[in-house]
Amino acid sequence: MQERSSAGELANQLRRELDRYSPGGKLPSSRALVERFRVSPVTVSRALGQLAAEGLVVTRPGAGAFRAEPRGATTAPAGDTSWQEVALSADGAADLVPRSVDASGVTVSLAAPPPGVVEFNGGYLHPSLQPERAMAAALSRAGRRPGAWGRPPMEGLPELREWFARSIGGGVTAAGVLVAAGGQSALTTALRALAPPGAPVLVESPTYPGMLAIARAAGLRPVPVPVDADGVRPALLADAFRATGARVFVCQPLFQNPTGAVLAPERRGEVLRIAREAGAFVVEDDFVRRLVHEDAGPLPSPLAADDPDGVVVHVCSLTKATSPSFRVSALAAHGPVLERLRAIQVVDTFFVPRPLQEAALELVGSPAWPRHLRTISTELKLRRDTMTAALRLDLPELSLPHIPSGGYHLWLRLPDGTDEGALTAAALRAGVAITPGRPYFSAESPAPHVRLSFAAVAGTGEIGEGIRRLRTACDEVL
Repeated sequence: MQERSSAGELANQLRRELDRYSPGGKLPSSRALVERFRVSPVTVSRALGQLAAEGLVVTRPGAGAFRAEPRGATTAPAGDTSWQEVALSADGAADLVPRSVDASGVTVSLAAPPPGVVEFNGGYLHPSLQPERAMAAALSRAGRRPGAWGRPPMEGLPELREWFARSIGGGVTAAGVLVAAGGQSALTTALRALAPPGAPVLVESPTYPGMLAIARAAGLRPVPVPVDADGVRPALLADAFRATGARVFVCQPLFQNPTGAVLAPERRGEVLRIAREAGAFVVEDDFVRRLVHEDAGPLPSPLAADDPDGVVVHVCSLTKATSPSFRVSALAAHGPVLERLRAIQVVDTFFVPRPLQEAALELVGSPAWPRHLRTISTELKLRRDTMTAALRLDLPELSLPHIPSGGYHLWLRLPDGTDEGALTAAALRAGVAITPGRPYFSAESPAPHVRLSFAAVAGTGEIGEGIRRLRTACDEVL
C-alpha cells in the first residue's frame, strides 16, 4: 500500500477513536501506534499531522499527541454569494476568449485515485522511483549552506543557472537562464510574455492539456497544428502562421505529450526557419529529457542549442525526474525577450525559494543523481515493455501506432465510435484510472484516444493487473 493512502486510513481510524480520550488527553505514543497498526513511523507522523491540521489533535515535540480542546460551537451565516456570478462575468462580453478556466486536463494527473485503483492516469513517478533519500539528503545539506535561508538573486542562483545552461548546450549561457518554480509556471511566464490577450498561439495537435489551460487562462486562442510520428508537420505549421498571424508556437520536440513523437532531424531546422520568417517565437517544452529509456540511443539536442537568432524560448524542469514537489525549472532565451520574461516572473512570483534552489544544486551535483537517472531509465523501459506486451495480448483492438523510447506514457487509438467518457467511467468502476484523449485536442478530436501512464504505478505486476481491469471495462463499452 502506498504511504500516503496508509496515512489517510490511519487518520480515519484515529479520528473514530478520539472520543475515547478527554480533551487534553494524551494519545498513544508514535511507537505504540507503529506496533499496533503495523505501519511505518512516517505513516504515523503523516496521520497525526493530518489530524492536527484539522484541529482535532495537538502535537507537542518531545511530549506526544493530545486530543485538542473543543472549539466554541459557532454557526456562521450561510450568506448569499450569487452576486459573484454577475461580478465575474459582467465585463466579459468584450473578451475574445472567455476568462473561465477549465483545469480538468491538469487535475486528472494531479488528483490521487481512490485506494485500490490502478493509477494509469498519473503524471509523475511512483514514490518507489523517486530519489527520496537523495532529495532528503540534498535538502538537509542545503539547509546548512551559508545564506541558504536568505533572499536569492531574482534570476536564480548563478551556479544553478550555469548547470541548466550546460545541460541545454549550444550557445546557451547562465546569463540567458532564469530559474522558475516548475515547468507549468515557466510555461505560464513564457506565454504571458510572448502574446497579448486575444492573440492566437499555435499548438501541436494533440498536445499537453495543461498548456492549453495556461493559454486560455491568459486569454489566448490555441490554434492546432497536427503532428505525426515525426513531430509537427512543417508545411501545416507554415500554413497556420500565414492564416493566423500568430507570433508563438508551443511544441515538445522530444517525446511529445501525448504521442511520444520525436521531431525528425530534417524537420528541426524547418521549424526554426518557418518561425523565424514569420517573426515568431518557438516555446520549446523539453519536459522529459531526463526520462529517457534505456534503449533510446543518443538524444537530439534541444532546439535552443541550435538557435543563434533567439527564436526559441526553452523550458525544462527537474520535477518529472524527481518528485511533484521538487518544483525547480528553467527558462532560457536570449535577446530582448529575456528581460520581459524576467520582469513577468518577478512580478508573479518574486523568486524560487532559495532552500529549494540550493537543494537542487546539491542533488544534481551528488553521485546519487546519475545513479538515479540510470535506474529510472532501466525501470521505465521495463514498464513500457510490460505495458505494450500486455496491451497486445489482452487488448489487441486498441491501436498503438508509436512506442516511445522516452517519457512515461502510451497514446492509444480506440475503435471508431468509442465513447471516451463511457470507457473512462467503466475503467474506474473496474478499478483502473485512465486519461481520455479529448482534453489533448484544442479543437475537434479526429478520433477517440486514451493515454496510459506506466510511471505512477507500483511496478510491473500492477501494470498487468491494470490492463486486465481495462479489458473488463472495454468488454462493457466496446
